[in-house]
Amino acid sequence: MAQLEKEQTVDGFWDDIANSQKVVQRTSNLKSKVAAYEKLRQDYDDALVMIELSNEEEDEGMLDECTESVEKFESDLDTMTLTTLLSGEYDAKNAILTFHAGAGGTEAQDWAQMLFRMYCRWGERHGFKVTTLDFLDGDEAGLKSASILIEGENAYGFMKSETGIHRLVRVSPFDAAGRRHTSFASVEVMPEID
Repeated sequence: MAQLEKEQTVDGFWDDIANSQKVVQRTSNLKSKVAAYEKLRQDYDDALVMIELSNEEEDEGMLDECTESVEKFESDLDTMTLTTLLSGEYDAKNAILTFHAGAGGTEAQDWAQMLFRMYCRWGERHGFKVTTLDFLDGDEAGLKSASILIEGENAYGFMKSETGIHRLVRVSPFDAAGRRHTSFASVEVMPEID
């Protein structure tokens, strides 16, 4: 981190806007990881102190506070563990998702749109910026193909395992006879390469 901060002070650093943005973003990501670790360490120390105090004072009321403190620490630790697992070569990159309806006409196009909406909402719910890059409507409903960009830290790391063919079996709302249909849609996930 010190190396990146030193690089920002070099004359002419801001002349190359693309490179300077990358360095500033990388510095910001590292600072947030260090701050998260330091906060986790402090929460751990605080929980230990609370437990020691409740043992010394034999106070039943502090037991609830201790339990709450330990549960919060465990939750934060799980989050940090997940972040550590997302340390592959491209895991920190933004993700580009491409959806294609498979064979099955309107039913498959509807399924592709369901997947599209699901991943868009997932991204928004997890604090990522979601941008539609391309969208081709289906014949009656749904979509034939679409692409989205999910921007944020570890977006590709979270999404990379979603690549593949997704299958849906249901009674089709588009079939007047009410028959069961199997629909397919493909999802391709790629990292956004700088």
